[in-house]
Order: sequence, then C-alpha cells, then structure tokens
Amino acid sequence: MGTVIGMIQAFDDIAAAGDMSPQIVASGMKVALLTTVFGLIAAIILQIFFNFIAAKIESIVNDMEDASISFMDILAKYNNK
Repeated sequence: MGTVIGMIQAFDDIAAAGDMSPQIVASGMKVALLTTVFGLIAAIILQIFFNFIAAKIESIVNDMEDASISFMDILAKYNNK
C-alpha cells in the first residue's frame, strides 16, 4: 500500500510542477521504497516465527501420534491376554 501511495505522491508532484526532474520525484520514490523495505523486513521476521511455530506444532503432533500408537499397542496386548 505504501508503494502505491509513494508513486501517487510522485506523480502528483510531477503534475504540480509541470516538469519532471529527479528532485521532484525523489520524495515520492523514497516513500515507495521505504515502505517496501519495511514490508520485506516484517515479512521475513514473521516467516521465521511462522516456521518456528509450525515446526513446534509438527513435533507435538508427532509425539501425540507416537503416544497413541503406544497406547493402542498396550490395549492390544491387554486384550490378547
């Protein structure tokens, strides 16, 4: 969203000045690039946390599956006696 806002700001500045020069476009491009960088940083951090939590959940599920298999083995041995 910030990238779009920055580009709109840059085009508004060009329209207001009636001329295109690097100084006019620079502030809008700065907004566009900064929001993109912050968005990427946030996405990378959140992806790391997501992977960590997903791995923890997978580990818990595997432990639950192992426990249920052990429980079923105990029940099968008990019923065979």
